[in-house]
This record gives sequence, C-alpha cells and structure tokens, in this order.
Amino acid sequence: MAEAADSLPPAEVLLSKRVQELVINQEELPHLYICRKSGEAADEEQEENVSSDPLSQIPVIDLSILSASSSPSSEHDGELQKLRLALSSWGCFLATGHGIPSSFLDEIVRVGREFFEQPMEEKRKLEKGVEEFEGYGGDPVPAKGQPLDWSDRLFLDVYPEDRRKLKFWPENPPSFRDVLQEYTVKMRVMTEAISKAMAKSLDLQEDCFLIQFGEKAPLQARFNYYSKCPRPDLVLGLKPHADGSGYTIILQDVEGLQVLKGDKWFTVPTISGALLVLMADQMEIMTNGVFKSPVHRVLSSSERDRISLAVFYTPEPNKEIGPEEALMTKERPKAYKTVKDYADVHWDYYQQGSRAIHVAKV
Repeated sequence: MAEAADSLPPAEVLLSKRVQELVINQEELPHLYICRKSGEAADEEQEENVSSDPLSQIPVIDLSILSASSSPSSEHDGELQKLRLALSSWGCFLATGHGIPSSFLDEIVRVGREFFEQPMEEKRKLEKGVEEFEGYGGDPVPAKGQPLDWSDRLFLDVYPEDRRKLKFWPENPPSFRDVLQEYTVKMRVMTEAISKAMAKSLDLQEDCFLIQFGEKAPLQARFNYYSKCPRPDLVLGLKPHADGSGYTIILQDVEGLQVLKGDKWFTVPTISGALLVLMADQMEIMTNGVFKSPVHRVLSSSERDRISLAVFYTPEPNKEIGPEEALMTKERPKAYKTVKDYADVHWDYYQQGSRAIHVAKV
C-alpha cells in the first residue's frame, strides 16, 4: 500500500535509502515509486501494449560470421543485411558468436550478484552522494514529479584506465575487480567489431564510426539490481527512456527488459551466451537516422530479483560527432546537426522524463 500524499518523504530522502533496504525492512511502498495506473482498465491497457506475437522477435546476429575472413561471401553478406535491417527497424539485436564464453558471462553475473547480496554496511563503503553519478546507490534525484526507479546500481568508469575511480570498485567479492577488468578488455574488442560491422552494413568505410568515437572513447559499466517488488503493476524497475551513449551492450540474467517497436513493447529474451546490443541516440545521429535509438524499460517482478550489466560506449568528451557524409543524399537529406558532449544534454532531458534527440535534429 502506498503512503498518504500528505506524508510523502521527498525524493532525496528516499534516494538516500536503497530499494533493497525497503524490501528487507518490509516498508510500505513509497508513493514516489508509483508510475503506472492501477485497476482493471490499466491491466487491459498494459496487456494490449505488450506484443505476444511469437513470430515478431528481436533479431539474432552471429558476429563470428561478420568477423571471420573465412565465412562464405553469401553468408557474410546475408548477415550484414540482417544487421542493417535489425538496426533500422528494431534499433537492437541479440549478439551471438562474440567470442566471450558463456561461463565468463555467468561469472560476471555471479560477482555482481555477490556484491549486491552483501550486508548494507559493506556496500555503503562505495556509496555515492544523492546528486553524484559514479558509485553505489540510485540515480541522482530526478525532476519534481518524475517517479523513482525500483533498482539499485553500481556505476563505474572502466575505460580509459585514467578515468577509473578505484575507491568505488568493490574489493568484495575478491574477484570482482579482476573479472570486471577482463570484461572491459572483451568489451573493447567487441565494440570495435560491432562498429566495423555496422559501417560495412551501410557500405561505409569500416573505421568511420571508430574514428567518430575516438581512440579513447569511454566505456562505463552499470550493474543493476532489481529487488522483488510488492506491486509490479504500479512500479517499473527502470522508466522508459532511450540511451544517450553511442550504443549499449547489455547482459541480463532473467527477462525483464522490454524494447518499444511501433506502439508495442517486446520482451528481450534471455538466450544463453547472447548479449543485447542496443543503439543509442548518438548512433542514430551518426547514421543520419538510418539506425534507430529505441525506447526501452525494465519491468519489476514480485516473483524474482534480477541482475543486469549495461556497458555504455560513448564518443570521447569534447569530440564532435555528426551524420556520416555518405549517408546524406538527395533522398535522405541531412537530418541531424553536429553535436558535442551530447550525453550531458541527454541526461538533463532524461531527468525530466523526456527524450533529447530533437535537440540534435536539423
């Protein structure tokens, strides 16, 4: 049951506590987490907006076909075509054949889960301030009237190494730092392969996106923990949004993430060993709108908790990015301006509960 409106704690107070604490202490559901309608009409509306079409699935792309020089040209070209179609219609795909063993992905989930399962006093050693971004806690306070997300997270700069603030890197579990370091190396390899494949799928020079991102394009890791929620009909794990990075690579242990296509939400399945590659606003800008940056959200659940790890790949700070020249034609004129540090602008709009992509449009 939600609290009476006249006794609501402000967002700052709620964000100084963890969602995990609310659940462990069996506290009443604070009103500021409620973002969905309740009642029978709301149930019908929410069900209507979720796709149950078994034939409409998020595309699966085998990166090993795209990166192997020995792949038959017909198979290689077919997979490139699938990639282009996936990103221009869905804005995302499930990547297999990326070279990261399933056992290592399981290890990443394991150390993430072990971190969040520690006592609160251990996790609070890495706690960030309410208005700060990096470290353990919740996102900074959103604009007035915006709901809070039913999640706790650990947000870390992982590349370049001189951006790391090791005071926020857990020492427990003992293997956490080494596992995250190894995952970062693998993410750098994977972002290079994906960036080249995307360029080739658009008949562009294969390094063009890598050049726009820059040699020291940051990678940021966000471990999310979604506690069981007493009212999943009223509360979201993460509110609907599009990302402000270039693109995002997501590992999840159970379902919960949904992507919006048209006016329907599609649940991202958990396929063993697969990683979701999700376009963000800056990739939509670089492709002059050919690739889409999809809105997505995370549902809450009363039956199980959930862990995910999102790695954001973003152009270097102070680096201008814009539509690739070859993608601006008479049929598709320039749709986006050149922008710099777009992620900062995106964050301001995100806190207001709205998208920022319009600020980059011509």
